[in-house]
Amino acid sequence: MQSTCVLIGCLSLAMSLAVVAAEAPLQDIKLPKPRMEGGKPLLTALKARQSQRAFKAQPLPPQLLSDLLWAAAGINRADSGKRTAPSARNWQEVDVYVVLPEGAYLYDARANMLKAVVKGDLRAATGMQPFAATAPLNLVYVADPSRMEGAPPEDKLLYYAADTGFISQNVYLFCASEGLATVVRGAVDRKALATALKLPDTLKVVLAQSVGYPAE
Repeated sequence: MQSTCVLIGCLSLAMSLAVVAAEAPLQDIKLPKPRMEGGKPLLTALKARQSQRAFKAQPLPPQLLSDLLWAAAGINRADSGKRTAPSARNWQEVDVYVVLPEGAYLYDARANMLKAVVKGDLRAATGMQPFAATAPLNLVYVADPSRMEGAPPEDKLLYYAADTGFISQNVYLFCASEGLATVVRGAVDRKALATALKLPDTLKVVLAQSVGYPAE
């Protein structure tokens, strides 16, 4: 009887801990300092660059995730705050949202951290293809046209679409260098994804990009 009571008590404690974990808010994540040297030579990475749509479930370790995000849109000139990817007039109007199984985050390049946005698995909302729901990491590129001071309204889409392309290509080259699989995706229900990420109407979802270890 005593053993049964102990077992019931352990199960009750485990269930209580699970409930607490489920109710706990999503926390910011401080990333390791990104590595800014190494990798394959540029021409070798260009030769290996390709789109892949099958991924292992294995998550990227924190260091690799930090390196990837720095390559995508990190700061490479601390004195000026300029980025690895160019942007028109240095508006830096495109933000990178990081969608992981536990929740969605905003990449803060200056603080080198992921800022919690929404708790829960939103991967399926990042694309219409089935693999988006199971890829260990989906990047969502979101433009803030209000930062584009001085740009004619009819030109803003052109500029932030091009700037998104620069970030996406950085991710492609990093993945080619590190043996990761990736594919950029335009087949996105932008309105539904913006709602899932709780974005204001002033922000524009542009593209999404899945990343992970290639499936064997």
